[in-house]
Amino acid sequence: MRTGTGSAGPERPKQTEAAWALTLAAVAAEVLVWVLGVFVVAPTGLDELTEFAGRSAAVTQLVRSAGVLAVLLGAWLFVAARMRAGRGWARAVLTVVGAVFLLFRVGGLGMDGIDPAWWAVVNALPDVLAAAAVVPMHLPGARAHFPSAPRRTA
Repeated sequence: MRTGTGSAGPERPKQTEAAWALTLAAVAAEVLVWVLGVFVVAPTGLDELTEFAGRSAAVTQLVRSAGVLAVLLGAWLFVAARMRAGRGWARAVLTVVGAVFLLFRVGGLGMDGIDPAWWAVVNALPDVLAAAAVVPMHLPGARAHFPSAPRRTA
């Protein structure tokens, strides 16, 4: 019988684990922002959609929105899991996604209106976490976890 904390493979660098944790936090924050925006923060998305299209259409639209969000977050988690497993392509994808999120937030490219300060902070949280997850993936300790592609000679 084996005891202890040993694993079959090599241990992941702490930088990769930090990027994974930040990505999980970003995904959770994205869900939180969606739920708050739809049901809590006035005027709620549900209220606005109901006023515009009626209750039935509003519920249908929110179900579609939740479905699309679930697919996108599932894809994000899949790519993050591949990054955690050492896939360089996944690190590149997450880097681009993190940079785009940060550009939207810092560059004011988002479509947010004038909101209370606390809501602006909460709404920015997923973008900031996604961008922050990029940093540990590129620190020296994590580089060895992402083997570079073999070079072809002519």
